[in-house]
This record gives sequence, C-alpha cells and structure tokens, in this order.
Amino acid sequence: MSIIVPEDYHIRGVLQQRRVHCISQAEAQRQDIRPLRIGILNIMPKAESYEYSLLFPLGRSIIQIEPVWLRFNAHSYTSSSRSHLKHFYITFEQAVQSRGFDGLIITGAPVEELAFEEVSYWSELTEILAYARKHIVSTLGICWGGLALAKYLGIDKVRYPRKLFGVFPTQNLDRTHRVTGEHDDIFWCPQSRHSGICDEVMEEHAESGSIRLLAHGEQGGYAIFESGDGRFIMHLGHPEYQTERLIDEYRRDVEMGRTDVAKPENLDLEHPVNQWRSHGLEFFQQWVKQVYLDTPYVI
Repeated sequence: MSIIVPEDYHIRGVLQQRRVHCISQAEAQRQDIRPLRIGILNIMPKAESYEYSLLFPLGRSIIQIEPVWLRFNAHSYTSSSRSHLKHFYITFEQAVQSRGFDGLIITGAPVEELAFEEVSYWSELTEILAYARKHIVSTLGICWGGLALAKYLGIDKVRYPRKLFGVFPTQNLDRTHRVTGEHDDIFWCPQSRHSGICDEVMEEHAESGSIRLLAHGEQGGYAIFESGDGRFIMHLGHPEYQTERLIDEYRRDVEMGRTDVAKPENLDLEHPVNQWRSHGLEFFQQWVKQVYLDTPYVI
C-alpha cells in the first residue's frame, strides 16, 4: 500500500523507483488510515545504507507502514552518520512514550563472535525485549537479532569454526504457519554469520514447547523458529539482503585480511543471481499481515 517517510528522507526516490509508494505524515493523516507502527532497532554497520533493505519488503506490503527507526543509548554507531541518526532515529523509550509499536524488528549486528554479555548494549536490549514480549504483538529478530531473541528465551549460540556464508536451500517445516506456511517447500536464503544454534538443542526446546521450528537448512541448521507464545519470531538468515550485499561483505572481509571467510557459496561474484527475493518478500509480507491481524485496534 504505502510507507510513511519524511519528504527529505534520503532514499525516498529509490524506494519509489522500486514501486514502493511513499507518503508523508501529512498525506497519511489525510488518508485517515491508521498505519502499523513498526519499530526497527537498526544495529547494522552504516545504519543508513541498510535501511532500504528493510523498507523495500515492508513497503511492498498491502498494509500502510510507519517505520520508526530506533537507536540504543549504549552504542556509539561509529560507522554511521551522526547527523542522520540525530534526524531520523529516536530511542526506544522516546518511541514508547509517544505512541508505542505494533511490531518490532531487531536487525543483525557484527557482534556474533562475542558472548552476548560482552556486547555493550546487551543489558539495554534485554530490557527492550522484556517490554516487547508483554506489550508488542510480534518481535522479529534477523540474524544476530534472532540469536539475541533465542538467548533471551534461554537458548545460547555456539561459534562456528568457519563463517556460514552464501545462499543456501532451506526446507519449509510447517505448512500451517501463518508466516512461513505458503513458502515453497524448499526455498533459498542468504546466510552471513559466525554463530548458530545446535540442532539437538533446538529440538530439545521444541519438544518442551518453548519454541516452534519453522525452517531448516542442511548447512545452517534451524533457520526460522518462533517462541512458544508466538511473540518472538527468529530468522537467522538475511531474507532482506539485496543481490550485491554478500559480495560487498566478502570484499570487506578480504580488505580486513580475514582468512576465515571464503567466497559466498552458491553465488557468482561476477554475475550474481538473486534466488531469494520472492522468499524475502513473502516472509515480510506475511509477518506484517500477522501483526495486523493480531493488533485488535487496527482500523
């Protein structure tokens, strides 16, 4: 339908070129439709360059979306534009005090090689997740964000000897689920992480009812799952990534001199083919639909 962004938003034109209808707050008020407010806690490097990756699939939904960009108090954001953060981002507390959220997204972050307790903003994030589980219809964690949600549920990660990196076939495990049910039986998904969760641990928690397993990949294990109460959904991959993103990450790692990262699997560096776009669009659209249906006061 449309996505609400300021007139001076830096990628407004790019979104419109990709058939995402952008409107201002004033235009949204004239339409008299209450949009879904989706808080996005963006912890990715160069935060402003990542925003398109989420706004494109969210903006392709048939439901009007108002994204609320969030920042931590306890994070320096050294790779991001300070002026951009000051202009477009607010703290979680500020957002809650205004109008709150219908849904929340926790992005990935380049800290999966650290123990959660060593991450500078871990304490602040746990406070946010405690609030979210009580007051927000659905919280989606992507990559490290998904691992962080799992940790909050008592499921810890393990570090891989080599980065899981590339585009991998993933099996749909639950054809009845509202978000993943109509995905292809086998779909492709990008993965870019140094950590994951052992299958045996995941299966034990699934048997106890604390989580529900939704998708599994031979290389990366259980890639999509949700909490038993349905409040948290975790996607350990990057369904939102653009075609060139994995290539850019590989070149960055080479420039940094990392020797534990190979070329992305199942992706041609010179002639990349996007095999996951339909999965990403379907995943976000169905998640938005779930948030909409579970929010009782949406008009």
